[in-house]
Amino acid sequence: MQLIPVILSGGAGTRLWPLSTEQTPKQFLPLAGEESLLQQTALRARSIAQASSPVVVASQDHERQILRELEAVGCPPSRLLLEPIGRNTAPALAMAALECTDENALLLVMPSDHVIRDVESFGEAVHRALPLAQDGWLVTFGITPDRPATGYGYIHMGEPLSGEICRVNRFVEKPEAARAERMLADGRYVWNAGIFLLRSDRLIEELSVHAPGLLGSVRKALATADREGNRVIPDRAAFASVEAKSIDYVVMEHAARMAVVPVEVGWSDIGSWDALHEIEAQDDSANALHGDVLALESHGCLIRTSGPRVAALGVSDLVIVATDDVVLVIPRERAQEVRRLVQRASQATPPPPRRPQRTAALSIATPAAS
Repeated sequence: MQLIPVILSGGAGTRLWPLSTEQTPKQFLPLAGEESLLQQTALRARSIAQASSPVVVASQDHERQILRELEAVGCPPSRLLLEPIGRNTAPALAMAALECTDENALLLVMPSDHVIRDVESFGEAVHRALPLAQDGWLVTFGITPDRPATGYGYIHMGEPLSGEICRVNRFVEKPEAARAERMLADGRYVWNAGIFLLRSDRLIEELSVHAPGLLGSVRKALATADREGNRVIPDRAAFASVEAKSIDYVVMEHAARMAVVPVEVGWSDIGSWDALHEIEAQDDSANALHGDVLALESHGCLIRTSGPRVAALGVSDLVIVATDDVVLVIPRERAQEVRRLVQRASQATPPPPRRPQRTAALSIATPAAS
């Protein structure tokens, strides 16, 4: 049975602003390694035995960048599904399933902007899940939690199905701190990483039951798509009418045959500057420094610059990020609030261009020739 990695690359990554922007979202940034997160994801997919070349679902605006990055690491996509407008993960995966030439193909769905340190263990987990996925189960991979995080959704594991693989009892939205503490103590909850293994025909079947309108709209957009080589661009007007919904909300929370594989693979979604600080190399004072940075008597900071030199003295637990245009300063504990700044910055009127400073002209009179 064909195993096709499906890499979702449509996110904006605004929580890592100002480094991540709409033009260059975080999947194109070399975070936690020399390769970009997209390149790391493609290399991870290639390392899995029996996996074919990936299908990539992304914004039409990023076509050239995706091709350039994937060709640079020897992982060109077998199919490039380009969204003329972002409509969330349910339409993205509906396109991937409908465009499969083998209706029984297994789709390994992976976000393009996550980090997995233990690639070998991840591949082993995928192969443990293959029999259930081939049998028609929708399989997700849950991250064994190491703290009561409030920034992730959770999955409650039910009865065992095969080894450590369990039936999914329910999905839980991002909890309050007290509830997260209880779930961690319970031991039957894992983080929802948004990684799935499922047959393409089973996904279409579930969409036809739980979101027939969405599925029909995607079919319509693909019927009049612009096709050239391995590139597919659905009709813009038809695709704009598709409901923008997540696959978790539309399918996974309602499917009867849903299984979860608990894994410990060094995973992070790098969902905030604080999360990046956790996985970055740190000095003896727990500072994660990148670029031209001078930090003295400072502790627990993440300081990055791709622009001017940053010098810090006597500060603790700050995120300081400098680009050519913006300098961000925020406490690490409030890193999730960066979106407030992004929203305000987008509404603000840009400052007028600076006027060049004028220097006084010095006129020296020379005596007339006699």
